[in-house]
Amino acid sequence: MGRPGLPFSVRGEFWRGVRRGLSVTDAAAAAAVSRPTGYRWFRDAGGVIPEAARADPVRSFRLSFEERVEIAIRREQQQSVRVIAAALGRSPSTISREVARNRTGSGYRATVAQSQTDRRARRPKPRKLAGIPLRRKVLTMLRQRLSPEQIAGRLRVEHPDDPEMWVSHETIYQTIYVQTRGALRSELAAALRTGRALRRPHTDRTRTQPWISDEVMISSRPLEVEDRAIPGHWEGDLILGSTASASAIGTLVERSTGFVMLLHLPGDHTSRTVADAMIAKMKDLPEHLRRSLTWDQGPEMAQHKDITMATGMGIYFCDPHSPWQRGSNENTNGLLRQYFPKSTDLSIHGPGILDNIAAELNARPRKRHGFHTPAEVLTQLLSNPTKPAGDALTA
Repeated sequence: MGRPGLPFSVRGEFWRGVRRGLSVTDAAAAAAVSRPTGYRWFRDAGGVIPEAARADPVRSFRLSFEERVEIAIRREQQQSVRVIAAALGRSPSTISREVARNRTGSGYRATVAQSQTDRRARRPKPRKLAGIPLRRKVLTMLRQRLSPEQIAGRLRVEHPDDPEMWVSHETIYQTIYVQTRGALRSELAAALRTGRALRRPHTDRTRTQPWISDEVMISSRPLEVEDRAIPGHWEGDLILGSTASASAIGTLVERSTGFVMLLHLPGDHTSRTVADAMIAKMKDLPEHLRRSLTWDQGPEMAQHKDITMATGMGIYFCDPHSPWQRGSNENTNGLLRQYFPKSTDLSIHGPGILDNIAAELNARPRKRHGFHTPAEVLTQLLSNPTKPAGDALTA
């Protein structure tokens, strides 16, 4: 292996000394090089300070062509990455990435590396979604109301060995909001969820309904509910229809899997009606999936004791004006508003329609499940009731 050359920074120090008025001998001493080396540099430059040394240079984070030439020479000398990095005043990772990114069959060549770097830097870049198969797949999944993040994750699950079918969620957003036009853009944007522009303050209020005792407040809920490791703990609420129709839909979300069930409440949402509908729906579940239910302090839950007696579920109530305490349900209700707009008559949606919509939500891939679906996770839980939800798919 050849002897390592001096770093560029040493030559720069020499010329900075000359610029300050030092003699060649003193400038060489300040740069910690020999007097003959200093005179050789001075002679090669014709006794004129190089243009690059006339001012303190600002080091670019990008490698220059001269640095790539130096890397190529030192690679031919079989110098290690760390030796090259020290000579150039760069980090070893920078040199390693440069060589790995621009290596060809014949090794590392400075001209080839520079050409490849320039080509990658050209703008605008080709659109990732310009590929017909990938574009069609993304459009289909958007129309199924999957979020861009869910689409990106699911594509990697479905095409683990085909990077051409991978795309980031940010690219999907850019395609919708920047690159698409006209009716297509409107259609795709409508499929995305829209959140609030401002967050509501998390105020702490302690007033409760008269039919709720201290023993059933959320503060008394078992600690096992918090980490979502044990299945069978649910969150619920109502989606209300138009005032004239008095219709509503009950929403139930299992915390560990995200599995959704909907209650058909076409005529009213009194406490008796809600209790009967919930008991009928929950009795279809095995006992280990009926552990607890967290609900808002609405009057529709005044019969909560009857529900507990019939299903065995403990029911716990959130603090007033604290919807974040049942965040899974709030998120699901936001999704459901894509199907059930506000101030509409919800009684027109029969039980079959509600079951189909719930099935569509349960078929959406979830990031926290490695982009498997709630339905897939629940199926595994039913087959392996002793497995935590996070381990169900590995059973």
